[in-house]
Amino acid sequence: MPDTILDKVAARNPGAVDQCLARYGGLVWSLARRMSPTTSDAEDAVQEIFIDLFRHASRFDPQREPSEATFVAMIARRRLIDRHRKHTRQVKTIPIDAKGTTPVAIPLNGLELRDEVGRVRELLSQLRCEERQVLELIFFHGLSQAETAEMLNMPLGSVKTHSRRGLLRLRELSTGTLDLANEGEA
Repeated sequence: MPDTILDKVAARNPGAVDQCLARYGGLVWSLARRMSPTTSDAEDAVQEIFIDLFRHASRFDPQREPSEATFVAMIARRRLIDRHRKHTRQVKTIPIDAKGTTPVAIPLNGLELRDEVGRVRELLSQLRCEERQVLELIFFHGLSQAETAEMLNMPLGSVKTHSRRGLLRLRELSTGTLDLANEGEA
């Protein structure tokens, strides 16, 4: 006969899930609330944690773990760390207007950054339209080349070409080594 709540959950005993929620709900909630940016995010996290816990209840080994509560806290902590990493990794996109460009608001930390951003915008404005559109989507909106191709309804090879040519031209413009004889060929 199973002797821990997680053993009962793993064995799918009636009422085991309720017992698990009653015993460890407060622990999981306090961890989730402490490690989540909002209450609704914490609620979602608690739900994910218990689903994960119910799926993997059979992994609990009383010989290896100090206690059942420690095992539950470890599962909760891992899930919360994964959620935090996923949340901080997500790219925030900005809608694009009909021309394919949009002014992008970049948080400025000082005069140097403001000058750099202004210089980059000035250099971008000197690129061909397709090169500028591709680079703006990639740099300012965080899109991949494949996503850029889809958004602009352009073949992926063309996006790669415009990206490469645009970057080469930006480098030339920024170092002042632009070959004026070849300027029209790019």
